[in-house]
Amino acid sequence: MKSRLLAERPLPRDGAERRRTARVRRAVRTVTVNLTESPLGWLKARGLIDRRQFDAGEQLRADWEWAQLSPSVTMRWDAAQAGDGGGPIEPEDLTVTQLAAKRRFEEAVAAAGAGLSDILWRIVCAGEGMRDAERALGWPARAGRLVLAMALDRLADHYRLR
Repeated sequence: MKSRLLAERPLPRDGAERRRTARVRRAVRTVTVNLTESPLGWLKARGLIDRRQFDAGEQLRADWEWAQLSPSVTMRWDAAQAGDGGGPIEPEDLTVTQLAAKRRFEEAVAAAGAGLSDILWRIVCAGEGMRDAERALGWPARAGRLVLAMALDRLADHYRLR
């Protein structure tokens, strides 16, 4: 009886045929990710924020970058001087452009308000995703988009964007 059951089973495929089938299954679903796209650009591309809000966020991000407020990941060799411990950058070491950008950034964040500046910084400046920002702020899911939209509206009013 055992020999009869074995004879009725279909013969197994050879190894090459299995590999071709597996390759076809993997090729069916591919995803293209633009690693240079910001979370703000992602929201705009899907119609979740409008052009005015996007422009306001980009202006804030530009000021953030011009002021060089992001944490440094490498050693600043130009700041190392004899006897200098390489401490924090002093205001006199900053250029006029950096100081102006820092002032504009601080004014914009103040115009947005204390409760809205957290989500602005996380999404626009730090480039966090919405889910990560909501989790870090302790907010429920999908609350961040509404709060971000309000913050971007205030920011657009501050920048006088129409």
